Amino acid sequence: MCPDTSEKTNSRIISYSLPRLHTGKTWYVDFRALDPVRGEWRRKKYHLDGIAKKSDRRQRAAELISALTEKLQSGWLPWCEIENSRAYTLLEDVIGRYSEYIRKSGRKKTFNSYSSRLNVLKEYMQTLVRPPLYAYQFDKAFVSGFLDYIYLDRDAGARTRNNYRGWCSSFAEFMVSRKYIDVNPVKEIPSLKEDPKRRQGIPKEELKKMRRHLKACDPHFLLACMMEYYTFIRPSELSQLRIGDILLREQKVFVAAEISKNRRDGTVGLCDELAKMMIDLGVLSFPSDYYLFSKDFKPGTRRMGPDIFNKRWAKMRKALKWGAEYQFYSLKDSGIRDLANSEGIVIARDQARHTDIATTNRYLSGREMKVAEETKHFRGALADDGD
Repeated sequence: MCPDTSEKTNSRIISYSLPRLHTGKTWYVDFRALDPVRGEWRRKKYHLDGIAKKSDRRQRAAELISALTEKLQSGWLPWCEIENSRAYTLLEDVIGRYSEYIRKSGRKKTFNSYSSRLNVLKEYMQTLVRPPLYAYQFDKAFVSGFLDYIYLDRDAGARTRNNYRGWCSSFAEFMVSRKYIDVNPVKEIPSLKEDPKRRQGIPKEELKKMRRHLKACDPHFLLACMMEYYTFIRPSELSQLRIGDILLREQKVFVAAEISKNRRDGTVGLCDELAKMMIDLGVLSFPSDYYLFSKDFKPGTRRMGPDIFNKRWAKMRKALKWGAEYQFYSLKDSGIRDLANSEGIVIARDQARHTDIATTNRYLSGREMKVAEETKHFRGALADDGD
């Protein structure tokens, strides 16, 4: 284990040389850095001869030099962690090789299943402000975030989440066997019990309590909660909405295919309550290319990750003394429940952008489900006519 070098890094003592590209018989990027364990300077090389085209070599070298320079300036020393230059293989290249590997396995069902999960992984990476670039970044933190995305943002059950965990472990073993990473990070991530208590819809009196609390201390997060409750827009989509997507005159919100889960353009209604709050907070006065929810849930140029909603929700839930069954996504459950019971399931289906009513029905359960008035007075053939 290497000692802390942050003090040296922050002083005038330079413990590294800047990385640079060498061309000729062999192409490589190298730099020299102090090995604090040995007490001497050592040279680190990353070979590029495995890349066929020279233009691709130069591009990869530029990316590598930029990443290494940033890490060195932050105090990182290569002898303390990554000894294998293959760890700096682009993650998208590793994914490509893995896809080709499973394609050649000859099992069509396995290829289709794994390819589908690879696509979901790529979708998750697109939601991140700083997606992983290199193989070594496929670590415990990244995989944990991906599995949370499956379980929370995509509304999957524990079994589906665990199936994705198993697939991630298989992918990690592929990477370990080819020396892209040293250990399988998924082994440290436990499976979920497959009969956990599902999240629940939030009772109306608790929703009103939440509104009073946030109106007093965090009105911009209240807007985010109201967007989830009234529009059913997923957190990963909410984090990418821009001011220009809010069409106030027509009272609707445009969800572009590029950010939508189903990769199709869609629109949802913007109710009077939401429109009024947006006007009161002045969010619509910002430029159209600003994100609706940036830093502190205010409009801004910086795109935040979808996890900001769950993190802020956790603080609010603690303040309100709510249990874990009430999650940020419970607002969607509650909104679909209330809209379906008030205006009908077809209206709720369209607002939720569901392809069929069966999907919407999954959000309606228990004693709060309404029945049609006509069924209460239907007599049928078995009615007592006094005969």
